[in-house]
This record gives sequence, C-alpha cells and structure tokens, in this order.
Amino acid sequence: MVSNKQRRQSAQRHLQRQLERRAAQQRKRRRNLLIGVTVAAVVVVVGAALLITGIGGDDDATAADATSTSSAAAPTAGPGAERAGQTTTAGSCTYTYDAQGSAGPSAVDAPSGDLPTGQQAETIATSAGDVPVTLDFSGPGACAAESFVSLASQGYFDGTPCHRLTTSDGLKVLQCGDPSGTGSGGPGYTFPTATSGSETYGRGVLAMANSGQGTDGSQFFLVYGDSQLPPSYTVFGTVGDAGLGVLDTIAAAGVVDGSQDGAPATPVTITAVTPAA
Repeated sequence: MVSNKQRRQSAQRHLQRQLERRAAQQRKRRRNLLIGVTVAAVVVVVGAALLITGIGGDDDATAADATSTSSAAAPTAGPGAERAGQTTTAGSCTYTYDAQGSAGPSAVDAPSGDLPTGQQAETIATSAGDVPVTLDFSGPGACAAESFVSLASQGYFDGTPCHRLTTSDGLKVLQCGDPSGTGSGGPGYTFPTATSGSETYGRGVLAMANSGQGTDGSQFFLVYGDSQLPPSYTVFGTVGDAGLGVLDTIAAAGVVDGSQDGAPATPVTITAVTPAA
C-alpha cells in the first residue's frame, strides 16, 4: 500500500517536472522572440541602407544637399530582366542596363543609333504650356542629348509629371523625367555623367539630374533662375525664352506645401516631347 509520504513525494516530483517543462517553454519562447527581433532589425537596417544608397534609381539630386524622401516601388519582372548589367554602345556613348529598371514597367531601349551633330530643337509640351529647348550634340552632354531624344521617340516622357520644383535663392529648377513621380525612377539604364568641371547652372540651362556621378538616366532639370550648384550635372542643352516664361509662371505659383522644395503647386505633366516644327 502506498503511504501518504510516498504520495507526497510523487506529487512533488510531478510538480517539479511541470515546473521544468514550463521553464523550458519560456526559454524557447524568449529565444524565438530574440531571433524574431534580430531578423526584424536586420531587415530594417538593410532597408535603410538601400534607401540611403539610392538603389531605387535617380534621386531628386539636382542639389548637392538635397535627398529624396521617397522611393519607387520595386518593379515587376518584365521582358528586359535578362539584359540587366549589359551595356550597349552608340558611337562614343555607353549605356548600362540596371538590375531594377531593366525589368520594370517603364524600361525602354537605350540609344543604339549614331549621334547627331550640332544642335537640335525640341519642344517639351506640358500641361502648363510648351517649353522649347535646344539640345547640344557638340559638347560634353552629347550622350545625354542622344538619350533624351531616344527616350522621347519611344514616348517615355509622355504623361509623366514634373515632380519637383525648387524656389530658394540658390536653387531655382523644375525637375522632370521620372514616370513614377517619386524622384527615384529611371529608364532601366544609366550612363556616365559628363562634365568638364567648369559648368555653371544659370537661367536657361538644361541638365541631367543624378544620384551621384555616373548615374544619369532619364531625369532632367530646367533652370529658370541662376542656381548655385557644383559642376556635377551634365549640361546638354538650353531652354528657349518662351519656355522660360512657362517656367516662371510655374515657379510663381510655388510649391504645393508652401515650402521651397517639393511638388509644384500647379501640377505639371509632360504630354509629349517632339522635334520642333
């Protein structure tokens, strides 16, 4: 017959085993929680690094001290994915397809023809009025001019917004050329920034935006007032007087949030870019 003492000892052993199991379960839960927190922290750090390094494409970088606060959504796989990292050469120009844009919905072909010579007049038709520009194929920005014409001929700019207006004393530009409207989009390829080191960005200059040397793509800016910028942006043309009048009107309306840098208060959409009649 089992005595009361034996029953108590058995009960104590049973209770001890329960306590040990509970302690083991708690340790397991704490370990799993620590792993989850660690993984989440790694994801946050990696995500921040991707934003900081501008993986998404061209940033709003017409100013040396300006950074984009948004990023483009990750592109879906497309027919251009297999050419990521490949280069194509047109004359003396080299265009390199990037890993994201070449597979994105806005991806287009890089230029493949011969460079024109001299200058070429184009009209940037916008919802705010026509902006005539003259592209220069004879200077350092020849490859940028070629890319601009190629993109225009493929309808790349059609229906795209001019997403950024700056109105400070040292920076007066309207930035366009990003179909996503975020400041992070591009055509799926990049090409080298071409500067001589003596560039200035006075009223009437047409130049490429970039997120660092060698990241020229599709974004460009039109200067409506003398701007204090380092010679880090490819100049590839000029804006005509009629176009400057349109830019002045856009600038007079200011930035949508009342600041000096952001989306223009008067929305500007490019409807087409065509050779001047």
